[in-house]
Amino acid sequence: MKNDESYNNYRYVIVGGGMVAGYAVKGIRQRDTTGSILVISKEADVPYERPALSKKLWLDDEFTEEDIKIGAETFSEVNFKFDTSVTKINRQDKLAKLDDDTIVHYEKLLLATGGEPKRIKGPEDPHVLAFRDWSDYRRLRKFSGNGQHVVIIGGGYIGTELAASLAQNNTEVTVIFPEQSLGEGKFPEKIRAEYEEAFKKNDVAILSGKTVESYDRKDDQLIVKTTDGAKITADTIVIGLGITPNIELAKTSKLDLADDGVKVDEHLQTSDPAIWAAGDIASYPDRILGRQRIEHVDHARFSGELVGQNMAGADLPYQHTPYFYSMVFNISWQAIGSINLELEQLFDQRENGTIVYFLRGNQLAGVLVWNVVVDLDDVRNLIANPPADGKLVGLLKEK
Repeated sequence: MKNDESYNNYRYVIVGGGMVAGYAVKGIRQRDTTGSILVISKEADVPYERPALSKKLWLDDEFTEEDIKIGAETFSEVNFKFDTSVTKINRQDKLAKLDDDTIVHYEKLLLATGGEPKRIKGPEDPHVLAFRDWSDYRRLRKFSGNGQHVVIIGGGYIGTELAASLAQNNTEVTVIFPEQSLGEGKFPEKIRAEYEEAFKKNDVAILSGKTVESYDRKDDQLIVKTTDGAKITADTIVIGLGITPNIELAKTSKLDLADDGVKVDEHLQTSDPAIWAAGDIASYPDRILGRQRIEHVDHARFSGELVGQNMAGADLPYQHTPYFYSMVFNISWQAIGSINLELEQLFDQRENGTIVYFLRGNQLAGVLVWNVVVDLDDVRNLIANPPADGKLVGLLKEK
């Protein structure tokens, strides 16, 4: 690669190579078909759809790894630097310094740095994965099946989705988490039992009420140690304890911060007019819910595409209120807004599932849709414009 001045000048520089980056490239190309783009990624792969790593790639034989690519690499004048990080931004001169000491000049810069998966004390080991990236999926594929025993630490999105996917791929699975039941703190008690039972029916071992302290290797086995002294052996360990937002670069660049993220306006622009932020790290003003920082795929897609358009000259407000979702075994759920269990809950029982309304005082704060198919725009409209009489049951029509 050349290192002359012309090579290191780009109209658009994207820091991060995940979903936001992939959709931002698409957004830029909707408005600017020729402006040079550089994507700087800590990963070794082009941008891809992350949710498939824990769901569809395991469950749909027709769906291949090639299908998860977003397609950013297919556009002209899009350059990639893989296995690379940005160590410093000089905002005054619009320069980014990379960890190989390359200096890149940008006209417009996007922070799409996502998050770093949380880890647990223990030695580096190829059979221990803080699962997040495409490379993690490839490794876990090799370590699964044939009755291999995978211990999953954490009962959140990644933990439960991988537990379900592995259990359906001839793998012995144990899930360890500190709550007393799976879904505690996330789902109302009335539907939690159904959730945990789905895992038990599919022979997933549930070790609740246990916090993992560390792990170690002994010969050909990994040993997971909990704070109460229990030891669980495993062939492979998956750590699914969520992420910590990667905002160090924004901090050292002295950008405004909020909600453990980078503060942006309705156009996803930071306190520096030449720098934008989107996805997991962006604290943005949601038109329905107020200022939010959301770690979920729907937000990554929509904020990524819109921020790309805005970097290329559009002046579009981010008006999408993202939804959360997951699928495990025969259970599918979606949620919009706050589903904090401390809020008052109103249950709308349907033939095949339940809709739960979460109320803050008399105000509708969020909706959980459990094994029911509705139009999510209807849910957004209901939260934005709840009925004056407060009667919610039956209002959402099923598809």
